[in-house]
Amino acid sequence: MSNLESTSALHGFAAPGRYGKRDGDAGVTASERKNLGLATIAARKGQEAALKAAIQSAYGADLPDGSTSAVGKGVRFIGIGPGQWFAVSDSLANEALADELSTKLQGLASIADHSSGRAVMRIEGPAVKDALAKGLAIDLDPRVFVDGAAATSTLSHMGVLLWRDGDAYDVALFRSVGGSFWGWLRASAAEYGLEFVTTS
Repeated sequence: MSNLESTSALHGFAAPGRYGKRDGDAGVTASERKNLGLATIAARKGQEAALKAAIQSAYGADLPDGSTSAVGKGVRFIGIGPGQWFAVSDSLANEALADELSTKLQGLASIADHSSGRAVMRIEGPAVKDALAKGLAIDLDPRVFVDGAAATSTLSHMGVLLWRDGDAYDVALFRSVGGSFWGWLRASAAEYGLEFVTTS
């Protein structure tokens, strides 16, 4: 049995380096957040209150009721719909997050692992809002889209989940549109200078 090695959603499309405008500092920096645990949580009928209590006990986070996120012990919980959340973890990589949630929330929620089906891109820099505005129909004014805010939307006709983490924006997308996403980002950020960096 061979060992399978995960590859970037942008493998074969993007190489580290500078794109577009070359002079001065890059206005937009992008990187792929690798080896994340990604999972969806759906409360079972009549169990939402018990689910929220279990999440608070296990992770110290209050599950959000709307399009925002809450950060607990090693996991960010993002509201994506009534009784539904998207969980993201750096410390519980790949399927480990879904496995742990399934154990801790047994009988309270249905858990689905999305670690191998989605990629998360981090986009930041002084011109990030201008670049994203070219394909995203969401007001990213910091007075409106505050730290922790989230939205399920389309970015240049691609379905995405977007959330703000400090001054950066994380975009979760299906791996199958990785090439299309890169082509859009490269074109949209070209006038500001795009720096694509790799992460471990």
